[in-house]
Amino acid sequence: MRPQNLLHRPLSTQKCTLGCPILDRCIGGGIPCNSITELVAESGSGKTQLCLQLSLSAQLPTSHGGLSASSLYLHTEFPFPFRRLRQLSTAFCNSNSALLASNDHNPCDHIFVRSIHSVDQLLDEMPKIESFIKNSKSRLPVRLIVIDSIAALFRSDFENTLGHLKKRSSLFFKISGKLKAMAVGFGLAVVVTNQVVDLVAPNEGINGLRIGNLGCLYSSGRQVCPALGLAWANCVNSRLFLSRNEEYVSEEHQIENDSGEDFVRRRTIRRLCVVFAPHLPDSFCEFETTREGVFGIQKQ
Repeated sequence: MRPQNLLHRPLSTQKCTLGCPILDRCIGGGIPCNSITELVAESGSGKTQLCLQLSLSAQLPTSHGGLSASSLYLHTEFPFPFRRLRQLSTAFCNSNSALLASNDHNPCDHIFVRSIHSVDQLLDEMPKIESFIKNSKSRLPVRLIVIDSIAALFRSDFENTLGHLKKRSSLFFKISGKLKAMAVGFGLAVVVTNQVVDLVAPNEGINGLRIGNLGCLYSSGRQVCPALGLAWANCVNSRLFLSRNEEYVSEEHQIENDSGEDFVRRRTIRRLCVVFAPHLPDSFCEFETTREGVFGIQKQ
């Protein structure tokens, strides 16, 4: 194939559904394989719930947007939310009972959870992860890796000095290089979550450099930027941003209240935005988190 042929016949990449058609449409059909997708958000925005839902959706047959696959979930900073996973698993089974292979199929059995506490441990685990994927005896092969979150591994081990920043950047590329090699070698979808930090400088983007579609990111009324800086931004193929903000709805005056105060009604708006991706245009959609999962909101 010649390079110019790609303009007329782009390479197709298998994608994994997020478990919601509205969210899937926003990101071009789902999370792509053979690359690293990053979910950036402040705590409580829904990134972990979305990763849990993705791990369940990966088990769906390819004809319904899944990968017919198991998942490897690496968690780094909190007790793994087994209770929430079981809750989502019950809703998943109820919604997809006709698509699951057998009555005794427990989706939780096909999500392999490992705890990672440091960068060194993650690097040590890489060969074991590759061997596990290659030699897994699971009925469903592993086709999805989730790291939740990558930022937590670099929070305390590195100082803001030139030597530490150089070492940290080197580790970024080492980790992402190994993840990309496995993604391409095994046809995996790799998803990493990242945190945000408050942006106090007046410049747009990171250190004044605009990255992707959005020069400024806002969540909870604050201007934020992804943690780990520009070096890490160059290590991921796609970046999605989850935000939450309060929206004014109405103001009501309740006469029966002795104080005579006005009550302001607000609602929380959650939004998924494409910051950058080689295969996606600038797009966004609103979503909500419920007991049953994370679902996009159809705009009227």
